[in-house]
Amino acid sequence: MNEHILIVDDEEMIRELLASALLQEGYVCHLASNVDEAFAILSEHPIVLVISDIMMPGRSGVDLLRDIKKVDADIAVLMVTGLSDMNTALECIHLGADDYISKPFSINRVFLTVKNLIEKRNLAIERKNYQISLEFKVLEQTEQIRRTMNELHKAYDHTLTALVRALDAREKEVGSHSERVMNYTSLMAAKLGIHGNDLEQLAKGALLHDIGKIGISDNILLKPGPLDDGEWVEMRRHPEVGYAILSEIGFLKGPAEVILTHHERFDGTGYPKGLKGEQIPIGSRIFAVVDTLDAMTSDRPYRKALPFDAVSSEVRTYRGSQFDPDIADLFLSLTRSQWEECAGKKFI
Repeated sequence: MNEHILIVDDEEMIRELLASALLQEGYVCHLASNVDEAFAILSEHPIVLVISDIMMPGRSGVDLLRDIKKVDADIAVLMVTGLSDMNTALECIHLGADDYISKPFSINRVFLTVKNLIEKRNLAIERKNYQISLEFKVLEQTEQIRRTMNELHKAYDHTLTALVRALDAREKEVGSHSERVMNYTSLMAAKLGIHGNDLEQLAKGALLHDIGKIGISDNILLKPGPLDDGEWVEMRRHPEVGYAILSEIGFLKGPAEVILTHHERFDGTGYPKGLKGEQIPIGSRIFAVVDTLDAMTSDRPYRKALPFDAVSSEVRTYRGSQFDPDIADLFLSLTRSQWEECAGKKFI
């Protein structure tokens, strides 16, 4: 066994009796006649169990018990009491004593109690260590899951960005249109106090806004001149096509709403549903302004890029009709240099 036991009693005969008997059972015994000696031994040896008399000169066994449990709650404590001191023995149980025996005691009872208390202590420590190990494993696995989710999130983002770049590449003059409007949308949304997941959802919606153009033929998409009525009918299908593609994907339901409504107008004359005012999601109202910025300041098949001042004039002109007036005002309050920094390019 080799477990270390501390015996604390002011009566030398009792200390020696207990030690002699416990040594025969394979325990290592340490003896103390008072509380101070007991703590000196506790500081030097790996004590697993303390057998302590309650009534001793100076500090009592109750004081020893109270202080031991503060220092190391795993140490088992067996109190020894006289028959006339049962109330104190019960108080000791409330203070954390693991058990008590009454004088005069049977050595066999002491053996059995000591054996049971040490086994109980060891089981409790094993459970605690198992719990700590389990909690550590849970933390470790949680961190692994978090890393995996972050990697998946990055993979999703990279895949979506690659897809959008491939779509933008169809319209050669457009370049990185989708990424620019995503950056513009993020700038405006942050100015409106939109943060966290809501901002992320709006940004994805802006990035993927033209995903539905995958279903539009090149003859219409790349036509150098104006579209006829039939071609416009086909072109105006792309918000609903994009919504149909993405709305069944759980983490893209938020962006899908932006995709569906990004061509709605504040006065209700947009498409596909003719939504009006605040019926239009905030992300789409933001997008309407920044899409105009990028469309006007980029080369298109039917014209060259226009000056930034033309965009400001357009926003003022259609404030309250095409554009949400509050969002139009916010757009106009930002400087040209802020928009250029966001775009990563200079405007004319």
